[in-house]
Amino acid sequence: MKYIADLHIHSKFSRATSREMVLDALACWARIKGIQLLATGDFTHPEWLFLLKQKLEPTGNGFFRLKNIVPSENEYLRPIPLSREDVSFILSTEISFIYSKNGRVRKIHLLLLAPDFESVDRINQQLSGLGNLRSDGRPILGMDAKTFVKIVADHCPQCVVIPSHIWTPWFSLFGANSGFDAIEECFEEMTPFIFALETGLSSDPPMNWKLSALDKYSLVSNSDAHSPSKIGREANVFDTEFSYSGLVDAIKSKDPDKFLFTVEFFPEEGKYHYDGHRKCGVLLSPRESMQHNNVCPVCGRKLTIGVMHRVEELADRERAESSSFRVPYKNLIPLNEIIAQALEKTSDCKSVWDIYFRFINEFENEQNILTELDLRELLRLTPERVGLGVDRMRKGEVKIIPGHDGCFGQISLFEESVVEEEAQGQLKLF
Repeated sequence: MKYIADLHIHSKFSRATSREMVLDALACWARIKGIQLLATGDFTHPEWLFLLKQKLEPTGNGFFRLKNIVPSENEYLRPIPLSREDVSFILSTEISFIYSKNGRVRKIHLLLLAPDFESVDRINQQLSGLGNLRSDGRPILGMDAKTFVKIVADHCPQCVVIPSHIWTPWFSLFGANSGFDAIEECFEEMTPFIFALETGLSSDPPMNWKLSALDKYSLVSNSDAHSPSKIGREANVFDTEFSYSGLVDAIKSKDPDKFLFTVEFFPEEGKYHYDGHRKCGVLLSPRESMQHNNVCPVCGRKLTIGVMHRVEELADRERAESSSFRVPYKNLIPLNEIIAQALEKTSDCKSVWDIYFRFINEFENEQNILTELDLRELLRLTPERVGLGVDRMRKGEVKIIPGHDGCFGQISLFEESVVEEEAQGQLKLF
């Protein structure tokens, strides 16, 4: 079975998340986005876990579905057809670890997947005495990440631990500010339990392929969404048995017949791709930063070192080497952002969402529009610039001012002279 999975999101109980991050809304947005398997997020939080147990039922394959569909009151979501079979959930959580190791403070985020509530309860029981699980959907624990992996391996060996967004400067395995230079340095004897890494929004697979040390790991991509409309902005596409064991096997094997491809941001759009200082208006490439000794030329303080810089520091290859055991990828731009550029509006304004849902109602879901639909079909709906924007995205014909120091990158799909010529050519052709 072919399906799209987003394995990392957060609930309304996590810090800085939308109050709409609840199961009914998430199921509806998964249907809109074209996602068949969605993470629950935050199963370590007692109130969210209570709601998960109340509203979900097991489907017998390690996944879960809603017991009942509650119609949305939102004007956009109300007309969307949704059945209980459209979307399944996988139990997941993310945990933050802050601790001292080898003379430095480490800050690591780890994603955890579980096959059943019994495993979740065992994990929560082990962790409840080590920190306050109620404080945040993504709790902070002062324990070594290696110790946590050992707890999981001892008590719930079917669970999967995946280091989250491994390159971001803050809270990640290889983060410039608080991470490690090698996976083994972090997990020591528990390293064999780790078989997958999450690339994060600011890196894509070719950047990771520059490190031979990562060759044996599967690279997964997830949205880490804090609001429903952001789910699926990064995701994984599988063609395998639709079950927890089938999913884990597909990720472990890296078989491109089972793990078809990952959906990726253009990494330059991520918030930490380049180096810089947001307050000083400074944006620098890794080479430019090194010319300034990684110091801000405006304020004289240390720059926030971005993902590209950190990759270059650890890379042992000049360029990404292709391999038959590497899962392919597709760089995509969320549909509402393409529409916003076509209209020259902000991506969250009402006129953009009006057009967005017109496209969804006509063409089924966002992933279908971005990756599958014939351009001639897209150009049937106005404004035609939306279809042209999708075409340019598929071809990689984008210009991006890279993100830095917590600011998303700025993507440009439309240069007027080029787009007008393209539009005339396309309309004549079709």
